[in-house]
Amino acid sequence: MKYMLLIYDDEKSFGKMSEAELGRLMGEYMQFSKEIQASGHYQTGAQLQPTATATAVRVRDGKRLVTDGPFAETREQLGGYYLIEAKDLDEAIGIAARIPSSKMGTIEVRPLIPARTPATA
Repeated sequence: MKYMLLIYDDEKSFGKMSEAELGRLMGEYMQFSKEIQASGHYQTGAQLQPTATATAVRVRDGKRLVTDGPFAETREQLGGYYLIEAKDLDEAIGIAARIPSSKMGTIEVRPLIPARTPATA
């Protein structure tokens, strides 16, 4: 089963880190990524640009509303994700707990709904 591991952090905390701390964290991420690639769990993943670069789009009564900035003001912001393959939720949670940001932020684990093909729809 595929799981999305959504990584939430307080993006302001990165600005408070020293170069050495930030380098260590990025090294931990590179190591984690290599490990889940080697284990066969990794599907894809990416770091997101800061929320200041976000654009929110809504359509109400047929009119498109575009707003600069994130969807919601929150203490933690979505900063990246991993899409993994895991045998079950317990395995996905175990992998999520190894993400470096789990020590300072939150990792949300969400199962994906398998895509329907025309034959199964």
